[in-house]
Amino acid sequence: MRILIYSYNYHPEPIGIAPLMTELAEGLVTKGHEVRVVTAMPNYPQRKIYPDYRGQFFCEEERNGVKIQRCYVAIHPNPGVVTRVLLDGSFALLSFFHALKGWRPDVILSTSPSLPACVPVALLKLIYGCPTVLSLQDILPEAAVRTGLINNKVAIRIFEVLEKFAYASATRIAVITDSFSKNLVSKGVPASKLKRISNWVDTNFIRPLPKHENSFRQQHNLQDKFVVLYSGNIARTQGVRAIIHAADTLQHIPEIEFVIVGEERQLVDLQNLRDELGVKNVTLLPFAPRKELPTMLAAADVSLIMQKASVVGFNMPSKTMVLMASGRPIVASVPGSGAAAQAVRDSGGGLVVEPEKPNALAKAIQTLYNDPARVEQLGKKGRAFAIANYSFEQSLESYESLLASLVNKVKNLSTPITASTLQPKNISIKP
Repeated sequence: MRILIYSYNYHPEPIGIAPLMTELAEGLVTKGHEVRVVTAMPNYPQRKIYPDYRGQFFCEEERNGVKIQRCYVAIHPNPGVVTRVLLDGSFALLSFFHALKGWRPDVILSTSPSLPACVPVALLKLIYGCPTVLSLQDILPEAAVRTGLINNKVAIRIFEVLEKFAYASATRIAVITDSFSKNLVSKGVPASKLKRISNWVDTNFIRPLPKHENSFRQQHNLQDKFVVLYSGNIARTQGVRAIIHAADTLQHIPEIEFVIVGEERQLVDLQNLRDELGVKNVTLLPFAPRKELPTMLAAADVSLIMQKASVVGFNMPSKTMVLMASGRPIVASVPGSGAAAQAVRDSGGGLVVEPEKPNALAKAIQTLYNDPARVEQLGKKGRAFAIANYSFEQSLESYESLLASLVNKVKNLSTPITASTLQPKNISIKP
């Protein structure tokens, strides 16, 4: 198949959707398919276009057999309503023209966010006469409204219209959890249009590694510490400030050290809170290259998933399966009825505590600190669950099967009627 992947985020962006779409595109190439990706100039999580890509509207490159077509986006470090419109609008417009340069795809796979990208994808569907699959990674604008990221009524209404259009225009929709399916069905999307395909983790890349002689521990003087690690985006939806307060509660245990890894600009607020409270057991670090991720995760005794209580329950952080695969226990400070909490409970690989409750978070961490045998047991259970349920091979085969079924359906519908196809078959009737 010739597959066009439409994704705002892609390599070399280190976190979020980018690694997933990169692995999917390259995985489809290894399966023998031809893949091109339409994406933005890399800018996440710094929200600045990377230096090597500045000063150009379009560029093309190839990586591991994938043709990558990038376009300029009007990115701003602190996006508001106007700057968000400029960002999404610039990507929707410029990416459309770039997508027209290249071979005709058999099928288009798009990701959401960015939601406005559904407009150029729908136009390309008409131009190329091919089916489209929407890989739904988040449900907007609902999630953004609940967490306060969007509060402008006009903007909310526009996004609601775009959301309905995205669901209606896609041939099929791939959802990452059953809770996504329930949400979409409640909005009138036919269940037959949906297919559940979990996000994945490369369990060969993310794997349990020994803590002794760990370079991350050595580099940051953590050799003799019980390391509680949070790594990822630090935004309104995460509620990461609760970690600083939990650390304050546990300062009487000098062996426990909290390590927060994130984008440097986002660390400033946490640093101010740490200094204000006089907390001495929190280390703040900037993101490291992705190749160092397995070593960093292996440095942890416990890894954290953080969400605010207001986060929509269907939200499923992609780090959930990554942390499971690392073989370290999880403490999930997340809504108890949400997808992340359910995944952690199903895996048996961690503890779930009420979100935005630093004392509850501190208590769970201290419980594991006092029980090394349980720490090891939880880590092994999480790893086994990730291998059984979140392997890349399973998800790759599911996406390939879905795309192939749509392409084959189009080919069958377009098969011309000839005399041979109308010729009656020989029928023998046995007495």
